[in-house]
Amino acid sequence: MIQQWVAFSRRDDVRGRVIFLADYDMRLTQELVRGVDVWINTPRRPWEACGTSGMKILVNGGLNLSELDGWWVEAYRPEVGWALGDEQEHGDDPGWDATQALALYDLLEQAIVPTFFDRDEQGIPQAWVERMRASMSSLTPRFSVSRTLRDYYQRYYRPAAEAYRQRAANAGALGREIAAWHHAIEQAWPALRFGDSHVDTQAGGYRFQIWLHLGGLTPEDVRVELYAEASADQPAACHEMHATPGATPDACEFVAEIETTRPAADYTIRVRPWHAAVALPLEEPRVLWQR
Repeated sequence: MIQQWVAFSRRDDVRGRVIFLADYDMRLTQELVRGVDVWINTPRRPWEACGTSGMKILVNGGLNLSELDGWWVEAYRPEVGWALGDEQEHGDDPGWDATQALALYDLLEQAIVPTFFDRDEQGIPQAWVERMRASMSSLTPRFSVSRTLRDYYQRYYRPAAEAYRQRAANAGALGREIAAWHHAIEQAWPALRFGDSHVDTQAGGYRFQIWLHLGGLTPEDVRVELYAEASADQPAACHEMHATPGATPDACEFVAEIETTRPAADYTIRVRPWHAAVALPLEEPRVLWQR
């Protein structure tokens, strides 16, 4: 494949317009990202490995023109750059490749190049600079190593270290409690089952009620939830159901009253294991859905 690229770059009709850069490393990247106006990236979806090269140009004022894959599908907005593709996978379809090529050239000819060369009396491409500022100000803080490390530290490393200290304290008292809880969940989960359920319409929403046979667990060992998937005009919704007094050792009634304009049929009841000191669902992924 490399030989084919080198041969292509030496063709008379493209010589001087195409360069093959060997040994692409941090040193070479440093030279590229500070001198590029538009970073063009055209992998076939879903083969974009990540997109860190496109991220590197942000702080240098470069703009991205990339396939809607990898990081760009998350970052793209019309005011910060340009996009290719429809967020679907088309394999190695040559017809789609041709469509993508035409879209690429159309963007370059009709939008990108005219914007770059549309200068005011001082020679400044105002629309281009506006995109640069939007890209730098909104994307650089999000797509950077400092933000990544901060998120890992605040959301994962520090909580994990604190959880370890808590579980190890008092000769591992909490750790033993969690181990016993895991064992109880594992033993009882196959016996968990839903009983009778009922939905009442009330002002502004519904009252959901269901009986749950706990298989030896307590209401505190589980979390019962009403869940509705996202729709075209509604976000996903999750509401906790609460145990009512008078539960038997085997069964317990759970109730939730919600205000919503969605139909009751949008909601499904589910049960998840619950412990305040356990990272869920990472450490205990079980879930039981009502059918």
